[in-house]
Amino acid sequence: MAKKIKSAPTKRSVAPKKTKSHKPVILITNDDGITAPGIKNLVEAVKDLGKIVVVAPDKPQSGMGHAITIGQPLRLHKMHIFEDVESWACTGTPVDCVKLAVDKILHRKPDICLSGINHGANHSINVIYSGTMSAAVEAAIESIPSVGFSLLDYSIEADFTGARKYVRIIVEKMLKAKLDKHTVLNVNIPASPVELLKGFKICRQAYAKYEEDFIERNDPHGRHYYWLTGEFVNFDKGKDTDVWALANNYVSVVPVQFDLTNYTLKAQLEKSWK
Repeated sequence: MAKKIKSAPTKRSVAPKKTKSHKPVILITNDDGITAPGIKNLVEAVKDLGKIVVVAPDKPQSGMGHAITIGQPLRLHKMHIFEDVESWACTGTPVDCVKLAVDKILHRKPDICLSGINHGANHSINVIYSGTMSAAVEAAIESIPSVGFSLLDYSIEADFTGARKYVRIIVEKMLKAKLDKHTVLNVNIPASPVELLKGFKICRQAYAKYEEDFIERNDPHGRHYYWLTGEFVNFDKGKDTDVWALANNYVSVVPVQFDLTNYTLKAQLEKSWK
């Protein structure tokens, strides 16, 4: 009986693997609320740089600092206010927004977190009180490189042209660089026409703060209440500070950190407190 000869297997053509360009996931939040003009301008400045997801407070949360919501429920509401951009309004603080975005909406860490554009300054000591910057700091705590943007104009009709230009420049630089996962930048933009802005400066935080006063008044029922006022005073005359840069029409960029350890004092106490 003749042996049956097996034919050699035909070689299958292998389709080339599809290469997908990595599109960074960009989380956007703020403290002025999801309907504020500043966040709309932030989205417009970067919407083609990656997959944008907005999670922001449903109402203004200025001055909330790093507050989180404890003892009451948080709610998320799907919004449709940015064209082709997924967006959610959160009943909590800016920090709550970042936490919920990562855990319940993205189900992953975004590549970068942008906070702002804040209506008003967040230079010098303001970084401590700022909900805008606390959202950015929270992202950095969660190992997400982040940046907070602020325009030195409180008006609802502020011109964001210069802010959009420098947001774009800085975000592009951050996306191209290999950043430490705990990077957080505090960026302030002068309220000047775009053609008068001189560029950006990497600065240190100035020692400047509000000399505060509480005005005492009576309500219509004769009960006392107090209204916080104050005058901003710069005690730092250095030309490498954010306050100096902004006064001279530069965009200030201050690298900040959530590690509040005073290492100089730590070293001194280790020697003297024995």
